[in-house]
Amino acid sequence: MAFLELSNLVKTFGANCVVKDFDLSIDRGELVSLLGPSGCGKTTVLRMVAGFETPTAGTIKIDGHDVTAQKPNERAIGLMFQAYALFPNMTVADNVAFGLKVKGVARAERDKVVVEMLRLIGLPDLGGRFPFQLSGGQQQRVALARALAVRPRLLLLDEPLSALDAKIRLSLRTEIREIQRELGITAIFVTHDQEEALSMSDRVVVMNGGIAEQIGTPFEVYSRPTTRFVATFVGTLNLFEAEAEGAGALRINGVTVRLPDEIEATRGGRLTVALRPESLHLGAGEVTLPATVEGLEFLGSILRIKARVAGTQIALDTFNRADAPPPAVGTKTLVSFAARDLVVLNA
Repeated sequence: MAFLELSNLVKTFGANCVVKDFDLSIDRGELVSLLGPSGCGKTTVLRMVAGFETPTAGTIKIDGHDVTAQKPNERAIGLMFQAYALFPNMTVADNVAFGLKVKGVARAERDKVVVEMLRLIGLPDLGGRFPFQLSGGQQQRVALARALAVRPRLLLLDEPLSALDAKIRLSLRTEIREIQRELGITAIFVTHDQEEALSMSDRVVVMNGGIAEQIGTPFEVYSRPTTRFVATFVGTLNLFEAEAEGAGALRINGVTVRLPDEIEATRGGRLTVALRPESLHLGAGEVTLPATVEGLEFLGSILRIKARVAGTQIALDTFNRADAPPPAVGTKTLVSFAARDLVVLNA
């Protein structure tokens, strides 16, 4: 049985339905990210799990118990937000201990937990400081410690890294993931940043317009997107218009591609197919198309080549090698790919 079960969740505000028949099951100790653009409903789902919003319909179960009607303080949930929300007049230690004090935990036990939490977040010597004396990354670590100090059975993180600069965000997301694994706590992470979701999560829920368009591992969501929205929102993608030639083949720019799996399409029907930039290669291969180089982007170890293929500009990623200079803009060349890497998209 799943540790957290969301069944047929619906949330409307007046005539606006922001979450529609949302279903999700999360196992104990799993970290699942809700990924999507602003307004897709991901934060509303999180707020319903936290108890800050009441579902219009549907149920929420934690560890087998229906908590749909429970108040937030009855759900044993830890919360971490984009805004650090630390008490400015309290020391770091007092901020971490706040939830324990509210619960009536004895002073000696509170002090013991604070020491443990500050060690866990890598700030063992900063308990006596005030929030204004800390950097943004340090404040967010304290917010995490405060959320974990009360020993929640579920941790909810609502875009906690959005206000931090890129380098701190990168290191802190690694630390959050390591701490979550060390404690074995079940967590939901809300983000609009695809890199965060793919790097941190056991599974990713890609949301759009209040529904879950795809739920899967980071590898599945990136490598095998099931809808056009998922394909274009997660990572860079090349889209081609194709024509079905039967259950197992299609044509792109007059070239027949025989697919490893059958597709549901009538002969002559139009299809949209997709390829990741790293799936394309310069030169001839299994499926080869003529191309014209239109631009180059240096991305450190990766060289991104922009080319015109079948009337569409595509991106092709290759390793940047000192002994292999890139083709010049305007060069006529060939690009190729393996049929197994082609993804046929649903509407």
